[in-house]
Amino acid sequence: MADRDRDPDRNQPQEIRLLHPPPHYRQTGPSTTQIVAVLTLLPVGGSLLALAALTLTGTLIGLSIAIPLFIIFSPVIVPATIAISMAVAGFLSSGAFGLTGLSSLNYGLKRMIRANAGAGVGKGQAKRGMWDMVGYVGQKTKDVGQKMENKAHEGGGAVRT
Repeated sequence: MADRDRDPDRNQPQEIRLLHPPPHYRQTGPSTTQIVAVLTLLPVGGSLLALAALTLTGTLIGLSIAIPLFIIFSPVIVPATIAISMAVAGFLSSGAFGLTGLSSLNYGLKRMIRANAGAGVGKGQAKRGMWDMVGYVGQKTKDVGQKMENKAHEGGGAVRT
């Protein structure tokens, strides 16, 4: 009890610290940087919006002219589109299959070299082993193709080469 009587600051209110400043200290309007940014970007945005509107108008006019032509020439355009899309798909799939084959061969060669590195097998021998494997796979593929062709000829001759 003697301690309470001796401490004069005990009954004084304690200081409260605010996390946020009072509202009258807050900035009420936009800063100069924000004003300059808006004034700079407003003409740019407006001109881009105008270009978008012109592009849309041009597209609609072009479509209104082209749609009747597409309808008139559709017996020619549709088969041509199908043929071109099939050719593009063929080229793309051919490239994808070729790339897959090359990457598979590369993977196999690297794996064979890595596996035989500890056994004292040189790169030349690993390459020969890989080429032997490639030859075997090629011959097997030819055999399977020949079997399929023979079965097609036996089945009624639907496939002609």
